[in-house]
Amino acid sequence: MRRALIEQLYPLCRSITGEGTRQTLHLLQQQIPLAIRDVASGTAVLDWTVPDEWNIRDGYIATTSGQRVVDFRKHTLHVVSYSVPVKQRISREVLANHVHWLDDHPSWIPYRTSYYNKTWGFCLTKQQWDAMTDPEYDVCIDATLAPGDLCYGELLLAGRSSQEFVFTAHVCHPSLANDNLSGIAVATELASRLAQRAHHYSYRFLFIPGTIGSLTWLAANRERWSAIRGGMSLVCLGDARPLTYKASLHGSSMIDRAARQVLGRRDRGDQVIEFFPFGYDERQFNSPGIAIPFGSLMRGQHGQFPEYHTSADSLEFISDAQLADAVDACEAICAALDTDRCFKNLAPYGEPQLGRRGIYRAMGGTSGLGDLSTAMLWVLQLSDGQRTVTEIVERSKMPDDVIRRAVQLLQDNQLIG
Repeated sequence: MRRALIEQLYPLCRSITGEGTRQTLHLLQQQIPLAIRDVASGTAVLDWTVPDEWNIRDGYIATTSGQRVVDFRKHTLHVVSYSVPVKQRISREVLANHVHWLDDHPSWIPYRTSYYNKTWGFCLTKQQWDAMTDPEYDVCIDATLAPGDLCYGELLLAGRSSQEFVFTAHVCHPSLANDNLSGIAVATELASRLAQRAHHYSYRFLFIPGTIGSLTWLAANRERWSAIRGGMSLVCLGDARPLTYKASLHGSSMIDRAARQVLGRRDRGDQVIEFFPFGYDERQFNSPGIAIPFGSLMRGQHGQFPEYHTSADSLEFISDAQLADAVDACEAICAALDTDRCFKNLAPYGEPQLGRRGIYRAMGGTSGLGDLSTAMLWVLQLSDGQRTVTEIVERSKMPDDVIRRAVQLLQDNQLIG
């Protein structure tokens, strides 16, 4: 499903608004029960305003004889996103002020935007530009920029608790497979998996355009802020690098602890880095007035790999195995979150007799001297209603997945609650 979904979405020209984004959300509705929200242009969202809707039908640079030398229909990156409409014949000298290429990668097309600056432009390879030696060219961007709607997708998977965690993925990038179709695919499969089982916390999935999308959702949902325990943006998850978790501004919130523990036991070269104030939706959720601990899970880091925001971020750049591994890691983080709460020993007067309940040394000997049995004893000893499961992991110095299995076993036998 992951790879097939990305291949289906890749040709669509997404932006922060417009039909490409709308089509993307409708395709996601075929995978998960996504609600699509529309917010009108001109709506105030915190310190911002929802912009006019942008739609593009065609775009090209052509010779005066009509031969297209740059063609939007061949690659969506060829037109600067949010370009105003233009149709005219201009000199190559003037055109040079409206084109973008990469000197260090002459066969790649860069990705550029002009969301809040009314201008127009084309992106092309340096090889294309060097070959364009005619004195004049015809340029056309057949686009509209007019009042409409910003749309985004939302799915809430309700748990036993109304306290929730939020996962976001961007739907504003055009034909870029890693950034951010990989995030869309991972979020979609994670939502599908979580929907198939009961969970303690609620999980909300937002498929939103960058920056303006999270601001729009936050502005419309102020009453929900207090119920959000944390969250994570899912970005750049399909390339060959190990996973990187960027911690929230808080640094030691529930989402941070869960991510650290899960990545720490995977033994795959994963790393945790500290918060910095640029990147993705974590910037908005962590802002002082909102203060929701929000991290980011990625492989290639924002702006730190050569293919970032270029045509080299193609279908060939990502692998289904890496996408699957990212979903597994996210699911493990959710499992860690679901048990990271305080329990109380319901048989606190001495050690309860685990043997007659059939759980002493259950699965014992699988990884050392009775790991699970030892873990159960630690959980019983420290379940005083004050310590979280994460704190028990840290105090016991035992693997977090073993402690969490012990927690589940003791819950099933009504020894903690």
